[in-house]
Amino acid sequence: MNPKVSAYLVHLFTALGVVFGFLALLATVNLEIPEAFLWLALALFVDGVDGTLARAANVKENTPYIDGAILDNIIDYLNYVVVPVFIFYTLNMVPEPFLLLSSAAILLVSCFTFINTETKTEDFYFSGFPANWNIVILYFYILDSTQWINLFFVLLFCVLTFIPFKYVHPFRVVEFRKITLLITSIWMVTTTVLLFGITFTNPLIGTLNYAIWLLTNAYFLGNVFYRSMK
Repeated sequence: MNPKVSAYLVHLFTALGVVFGFLALLATVNLEIPEAFLWLALALFVDGVDGTLARAANVKENTPYIDGAILDNIIDYLNYVVVPVFIFYTLNMVPEPFLLLSSAAILLVSCFTFINTETKTEDFYFSGFPANWNIVILYFYILDSTQWINLFFVLLFCVLTFIPFKYVHPFRVVEFRKITLLITSIWMVTTTVLLFGITFTNPLIGTLNYAIWLLTNAYFLGNVFYRSMK
């Protein structure tokens, strides 16, 4: 295939993320929340692999007038911040007096992540909470946590945006990459089961799924502390 065509196709693939974000908004309006998170998951997948495709297609050389990094940031802000905040606001996830204020705080604080030139370290970790509000709001939904607990964690993650703890990028970080990708895959499966409320004939399977899900989260949390203190 012509190198320029390949490069444009990679940009088109990246741009699909904005379509998935719009579909997530539509699902939220219709209160089809699991479907909304599913669209966000597809957008997350695109964001996870498009960088590898871009480097393989040498997009900087073959499409020099298209800035894929800007395109990526636009789509990421939509899918990591705007759409999750819309879900958060629609479901009244914090006490009413704080709902608009906390939504605004997430939107404003997340701007720092996308303009901070030191967001990524040399070894491709994220420095500071990387505005993964799609994951945070997903957890609020799955755990059905109380409004006050949600408010506490919103404030916590807003603060953590400015504290240089290191957060793993599963596709870019070389250290422990194979095990991280394996854990990520297991997390995706167990999360899907919890998100859609899939039940099993044997309740022990459901309990096991939840336990495995907790262990995957413990891995990522442990990775943050291990790499940040290293």
